[in-house]
Amino acid sequence: MPSRKTLPRPAPGQLKWWVIGTVGILGGVGLAIWFGLSATLGQPSWQTLRYQVVSDQQVRVDFEVYRPGGTALTCTIEALARDFSPVGTSSIEVPASADETTRMSATLRTTSRAVTGQVRTCS
Repeated sequence: MPSRKTLPRPAPGQLKWWVIGTVGILGGVGLAIWFGLSATLGQPSWQTLRYQVVSDQQVRVDFEVYRPGGTALTCTIEALARDFSPVGTSSIEVPASADETTRMSATLRTTSRAVTGQVRTCS
């Protein structure tokens, strides 16, 4: 039967550095998670539900906005051409309400035919 090879034992005093390194890595991961969550919690979020190219000069965008506390917001809606250049932009006021989630619809005038419409930002 062949003899089993064992890994060499670490030098005395090395365990302390393994523990310090592990604690440091776990602390860094915890800090990164905390920063990520604190930057996004309590912020408004939005989603473009659908868009419809009405004509060469108009696009209709349906979207949903979530805002903590139901505060009033201003959302910027944009229409994009085939080359992703903006061909129409509009600011839409979302009024304050008791509901935190609101569905809105906006019709944008465009300078040329758009291929898509979307919510760019809400604040």
